[in-house]
Amino acid sequence: MYFKSWILLSISLFSLCGIDAVRAEQTHYFLKPLRKIVLSGPAQGTSYHITYFDQYEQVSKNDVDSVLKVIDLSMSIYNPLSTISQFNQQETSAVRLDQHFKNVVEASFYYHQITKGIFDITVAPLVQLWGFGTKQIKHFPDSNEISSTLSSVGMRKLIWEEPYLKKSQPSISIDVNGIAQGYSVDVLAEFLEHRGVKNYIVELGGEMRVKGKNLQGDFFKIGIERPISNHHQHLQTEVVCIQSGALTTAGNFEKYMMNGKQKVSHHVNPLTGYMFSSPIVSVTVYAKTAMEADALDNYFMALTPDEILDFVKKRKNLEVYIIFNNERGEIEEKYSKGFSDFFLKKTT
Repeated sequence: MYFKSWILLSISLFSLCGIDAVRAEQTHYFLKPLRKIVLSGPAQGTSYHITYFDQYEQVSKNDVDSVLKVIDLSMSIYNPLSTISQFNQQETSAVRLDQHFKNVVEASFYYHQITKGIFDITVAPLVQLWGFGTKQIKHFPDSNEISSTLSSVGMRKLIWEEPYLKKSQPSISIDVNGIAQGYSVDVLAEFLEHRGVKNYIVELGGEMRVKGKNLQGDFFKIGIERPISNHHQHLQTEVVCIQSGALTTAGNFEKYMMNGKQKVSHHVNPLTGYMFSSPIVSVTVYAKTAMEADALDNYFMALTPDEILDFVKKRKNLEVYIIFNNERGEIEEKYSKGFSDFFLKKTT
């Protein structure tokens, strides 16, 4: 359920999207001119890219790597020394959570509630069963294997007694990939702001948060790749302009496996054990935080376009752009009213 559709968001840092007072800051004789600082590196099984504009190097690559290392030691299922790896061992009944893990677990219970159980960090055994976990599989599961694995799934089987996270049975394991990457983006963005950086773009594994403008005084322009046919062989880029906030994308046209002629998506329903049956091809979510956008984009993959729009309409600071297959099997798009304001130029 919690794997991202890779590299659906691309960045253009020098495009015109509005002029403002950044130029004035550059030319003020009391101040050194702003300069562009780019930081990048591997992280969480993918990579991060940070671009910010400041007079000084307020944040270094070592700073960023140090922040991410702390999060990795907390919540990476690929790190055998992490707290989450310790929790997932059958002989472990409880672990003491650090502040990062606590923030993610508390948010996970909230999103589990508002998504009626679809967002569920205990889905890890099902993800592994279908071959999208850390280990390879030799065959796809049958109904008996799915039914048996479902007995180890469900957040009601987790017990949160701060600062301890406990499990009601040894077979419980969790995977926070569906929210922790967005959370990591937020941590990095807030770290930049704490250092006094006012203009930045933070991207990690396709999850993104932006604020301010570039050297030309332009708001950041972001490209969202989408298929233009139901064969998903040709992509088209829609360009949006965000002043402040986060964008994440989930999709099923890049990450999947084939079971004979059947396409097996990586979005697993924790309530049934099977893949979601949905017309959604991809969904891009705007929210104030990357954690919220990250938690909701996979949930939206389980809904119909109208259900997604209805969910978004009832909440503030939440917008969505949906690509889906209509009843004729053709690619179509819908978006919330607020998301239409982000488009730099609509071409379709």
